[in-house]
Amino acid sequence: MTTLEAAAAIRRGDLSPVDLTSQCLEGIRELNPRLNACLTVLEEEALRRAKQAEEELASGKDLGLLHGIPIVLKDNFYTKGVRTTCGSKLFANHVPTHDATVTERLRDAGTVLLAKTGLHELAYGITSGNPHFGPVRNPWDPERIPGGSSGGSGAAVASGMAFVGMGSDTGGSIRIPASYCGTVGLKPTFGRVSRYGVFPLGYNLDHMGPMTRSVRDAAAVLQAIAGHDARDQTSSRAPVADYLSEANRSIAGLRIGLPENHYFERVAPECAAAVEAMGKVAEQLGASLVRLPFPDVQALNTVGRVILLAEASAIMENRMAERDQFGPDVLALLDQGRLLQATDYINAQRLRSVLCAEFSALWSRIDCFFTPATPMAAPRIGQSKVMFDGEEEDVRLATTRLVRGINVLGYPALSMPCGFTEPGLPLGLQIVGRPFEEGVILRVGAALEGATEFHTRRPPLYNSAIAR
Repeated sequence: MTTLEAAAAIRRGDLSPVDLTSQCLEGIRELNPRLNACLTVLEEEALRRAKQAEEELASGKDLGLLHGIPIVLKDNFYTKGVRTTCGSKLFANHVPTHDATVTERLRDAGTVLLAKTGLHELAYGITSGNPHFGPVRNPWDPERIPGGSSGGSGAAVASGMAFVGMGSDTGGSIRIPASYCGTVGLKPTFGRVSRYGVFPLGYNLDHMGPMTRSVRDAAAVLQAIAGHDARDQTSSRAPVADYLSEANRSIAGLRIGLPENHYFERVAPECAAAVEAMGKVAEQLGASLVRLPFPDVQALNTVGRVILLAEASAIMENRMAERDQFGPDVLALLDQGRLLQATDYINAQRLRSVLCAEFSALWSRIDCFFTPATPMAAPRIGQSKVMFDGEEEDVRLATTRLVRGINVLGYPALSMPCGFTEPGLPLGLQIVGRPFEEGVILRVGAALEGATEFHTRRPPLYNSAIAR
């Protein structure tokens, strides 16, 4: 059941917010011991909020499609009075005195917060193998990573513990777990969703967005959380579209780009084939495919790594004396960032401007473009290398290779299921659009979803309470 299906069932009287919340909490009790997706479960508060939503709806007070929908938040979103660890020993007992803007807006939309979800330490990694709180596991195969850093939200949504999970994305941290867990993950345009009250990783790269079971669900969540926030100096005043209406439009006449270079290099054959197949589906729905060369994506990724190394280390500089409080992988990255010279950072930002101009020229020929979200299906927990064409590549670099640069550009991007490996692991399609044209990528994603059934498959570890 998707969020919008649950919303319809609530309004028909077939289900209540209390029913949905109780089913999700049962799923957490059943599955979380195996998946470790949720760090802090708010059972009593969730049931209270669900009862309140039920009473509000019964009295005619309808706050919208998310009213009464159970959700989870990545544990770097501040929640007033509720522990927010950021996946770190440094903040293991941190209880914020205020909510993040996203937390506020979702509460105002009537959602029911079930839990705070696990993540890679400080949101700085792609495995969600947290040395302090334990690894989050993939519901399709618990011996595999769910992706990161928003792995807990991805695993919770995929397994049916929650209908919506919020994530943050600095170098792919929404789209990677969406790809590996078989959910939809939306990274909006930089500045489209407020970052206020979310612990930062990269000042100029952080994005906030939802993970859901369908593209239209993501549209509904974006509608609730998008818009200007004076407390975030990077927040945009660009008008907010009617995203659900956009998602329901035809894609006939749209021009979809397929990169001729980089994005299909060193990619598992089943990933490339699945994305190509989705391109053919789009053609059948009236869109046109445009194959074209792209600017230097490797340079874009290098820029992203330099900027993130410097900014993440700057954020944590005042805690670096507490070296025993960090996991080894995150500490190594923070140490690397401290070794960068100011000239490296400034030159990376200068090259960023050049590359952004080169990429913006693409939009005269296309309306969006397709790539694999990740070059392979989810690796095993502890796996450090992956093979492409007989050559080894670091798992972390491979996993971020197709998504990191989109953060540098600030473009909106959507990951959605587009196929499965022979053993049954999900594969992800990435759809990238112009700045502030989330409506276009949601429109394309929803059309593809309507013509395929990949989003309807559920993992072996799926909430039996919801399944019933």
